[in-house]
Amino acid sequence: MKQISVINSIEVPEGFEEKAIEVRDIYIEYFKTKPGFVSSTFYRTINKENKFNFVNIVVWDSYESFQSVVNTGFKNEEGLNDDNMKVLGKGFPHPIKVSPGQFEIIRND
Repeated sequence: MKQISVINSIEVPEGFEEKAIEVRDIYIEYFKTKPGFVSSTFYRTINKENKFNFVNIVVWDSYESFQSVVNTGFKNEEGLNDDNMKVLGKGFPHPIKVSPGQFEIIRND
């Protein structure tokens, strides 16, 4: 199996930083209960000019494991999965904006 990394670039307006951290922590605790979850690393920018001031990387043991967690979230506007959790970056409240992506490692030097 090939691990995949779900990399969410997050645009958090001033004053919403603590809310973004709180929501991220809720989701990571949820993901930790799911088969295939490997790890998560959360970053905050040190450059105030960056559009995306937070990045969250969640590693899954396979694309299949990731899909089993987001499952129906791909199929509806709200991003709700079978556990009624908003996935695919949709669990963050407005005005926080998330740009999600899924990546596989092709080089690890």
